[in-house]
Amino acid sequence: MKIPVLPSLIIFIRRQLITYNWQISFLAIILLLCLILSSCQTGLQKDQGVIHLTLWQGINPPANRDVFNKLVDKFNQTHSNIQVESVFAGEMEQQLPKVLTAVVGNSSPDILSFYPQITGQFVELGAIRPLDDWWNNLPIKSEVSPNSLTELKLDGRLWSIPLYTANMGIFYRPDLFKAAGITQTPRTWEELRQVAKKLTIDKNGDKRPEKYGMLLPLGKGEWTVFSWFPFLLSAGGEVVTNNHPNLTNAGAITALKFWEDLLKDGSAILSSPERGYEEDGFLSGRVAMQITGPWTYITRSKVDYKVFPIPADISPSTVTATGNIFVMKTTPEREKAALKFLEFVLSEEFQTEWAIGTGFLPVNITSAQSQEYQEYLKSRPWLKVFVEQMSVAGSRPIIAGYSRISDSLGRAIEATLLGKSSAESALKEAQDRLEVIWGEK
Repeated sequence: MKIPVLPSLIIFIRRQLITYNWQISFLAIILLLCLILSSCQTGLQKDQGVIHLTLWQGINPPANRDVFNKLVDKFNQTHSNIQVESVFAGEMEQQLPKVLTAVVGNSSPDILSFYPQITGQFVELGAIRPLDDWWNNLPIKSEVSPNSLTELKLDGRLWSIPLYTANMGIFYRPDLFKAAGITQTPRTWEELRQVAKKLTIDKNGDKRPEKYGMLLPLGKGEWTVFSWFPFLLSAGGEVVTNNHPNLTNAGAITALKFWEDLLKDGSAILSSPERGYEEDGFLSGRVAMQITGPWTYITRSKVDYKVFPIPADISPSTVTATGNIFVMKTTPEREKAALKFLEFVLSEEFQTEWAIGTGFLPVNITSAQSQEYQEYLKSRPWLKVFVEQMSVAGSRPIIAGYSRISDSLGRAIEATLLGKSSAESALKEAQDRLEVIWGEK
């Protein structure tokens, strides 16, 4: 109980003295006041020595959030002097303005689960604690996959730890492949284009197919950019060169033109705006292929499905889907307590339970090799595609201006998919916009 209730109590006392017999009333009020103060002191004594930490996260779907919260509860049960409160702060896209406002207003949480691409912005704001000193002395350091840290480093320093890792593949409907006479999954972009055409069915010839080869995400948000990145990397493209935006390189143009061609072929359908992660079309059989990762609801559905790696242009590639955890700058005592939670997150116990409960890949090597996880893999052979793809997985940049690059890139992809501009023109317009922004920095 907080002491600020006392002004209201004083008003109450005054009223009692005026209205009732003052002797009886005064005695009763003194007893009430002692009871309140006693409760306050008891509460303070009860919490003495306990550090309460707030953790913001945007984990979805709710089933995955439940797994995370149960693990937080497990930490709390085994750490009587540290209690972590997990708070769902909204969808990632919605959460970003809230997080930045909290940082600027000096009211950020102690721990933040987000995605690595915000790292550069946080470093510029001085909002997060570098983890190198802690990491170098971490007892379980050797158990953590070194590859899972690559996307979390900026200017040679480690700024967060991985909560999980995964990557993008293509889920497909074997029944629709069989009906179309397709016996092999595509391994190249040209094969993917031809397979998508075969899977597109327009029974009455009205140019409005009843079934489409694949779904492409419409929108300018991060999901669209994220889904397109495997194709960019496979074409040898990039979006940043020497910490400067570069959207007009040959690989970027080739990758966006490939999506443009799928739509021109009529063999891909666009999602609803900013809803490219939804799987209704795939589940109903209207869409035969969907770009997504092992976290998908498809794996919990009753439909028959399989997965194949992202087909290659110049070389096989995919993009990492890394969730990470930051320690926000607060006080040395609170940061030290937060680091104890991070150590738990990286542990074999946490990573095994989290991976089996959500479908993400464990970042702890001991967890990945454990009998429990290996049995889990055997029961889900499709998951091996994502495990094997990790060796060719690239990542999105984490420089300070990434959010601006992503926004401009998303606009270019959206304009291309809607037929408002060619791939090359859309990327040039986005690059010109970024040149102005970078010139102002």
